[in-house]
Amino acid sequence: MKSVILVFIFSSTLLFGQAKVWLQILGSGGPESGDKRASTGYIVWINGKSRILVDFGGGASLRFEEVNAKIPNLDVILLTHLHVDHTADLPALLKSAFFTRASGNLLLYGPKENNYMPSTEDFIRRLFEDGKGAWQYLGDHLDGSARLQIKAYDIDDSRKVKEIYREGDIHIFAVSVHHGSIPALAYRVNIGSKSITFSGDMNGDYHTLETLAKDTDILVAHNAVPKGATGVAANLHMTPGIIGKIAQKAHPKRVVLSHRMLRTLGREKVTLHEIHKYYKGSVKFANDKSLYRIK
Repeated sequence: MKSVILVFIFSSTLLFGQAKVWLQILGSGGPESGDKRASTGYIVWINGKSRILVDFGGGASLRFEEVNAKIPNLDVILLTHLHVDHTADLPALLKSAFFTRASGNLLLYGPKENNYMPSTEDFIRRLFEDGKGAWQYLGDHLDGSARLQIKAYDIDDSRKVKEIYREGDIHIFAVSVHHGSIPALAYRVNIGSKSITFSGDMNGDYHTLETLAKDTDILVAHNAVPKGATGVAANLHMTPGIIGKIAQKAHPKRVVLSHRMLRTLGREKVTLHEIHKYYKGSVKFANDKSLYRIK
């Protein structure tokens, strides 16, 4: 019933001139078992169509189906980094595409390699390339013989915001963020005058998200570690205080907290208190399938 209502709402918005934009959370969890959440994944809906996918971790494929998203509507996939909890369901998505009318080029962007991780282009080849890939039977999606072709592109490590995609009113920007030793990116998706910024996994050390997210409508920030986190956890992820400081500088209209893990679940009151020391705006805790309209 909810899907029917959602489709009606999306359809009715087409009567108006400006694009209607929604953020949908597919997976609001992290890499662990026991949180009863899918791993990271997001959809940007534009005029009722699932146009942009950001990350696609374990369980996100089921959520994609449950919210009535459609593979043929996808134009772009943005990978913040290549950890399992952000990429594990990509093979399921590609196999599912065979049973749809999806065709043309599906563009996929992600970080360049370093000593610890392959490049995004190499990662996709290792998964799907005919004769070499782990799922080599899907290699026709890379060699030109399938209706749907995956075109993967590396984004160079840079602490300067750069535009990586432009099509009509859709402009996508990326910048490097610090996620320990793992190459990682944050993205901003602009649709006309509306925007959503995705932090991905990061700890704030590069101080690049503040620039990327300036005056954005929604900042999706990952709440993977609690107040007082130190060591490896703090080297990989933002504490609530860091989220608050970044939001104070970027001044988003709303902050949506995702990538919620067992160590932060149940600590929402403390998390809010820490964030609101610096940022006085709206803060929402995401769950799987949460939906946010940009007005």
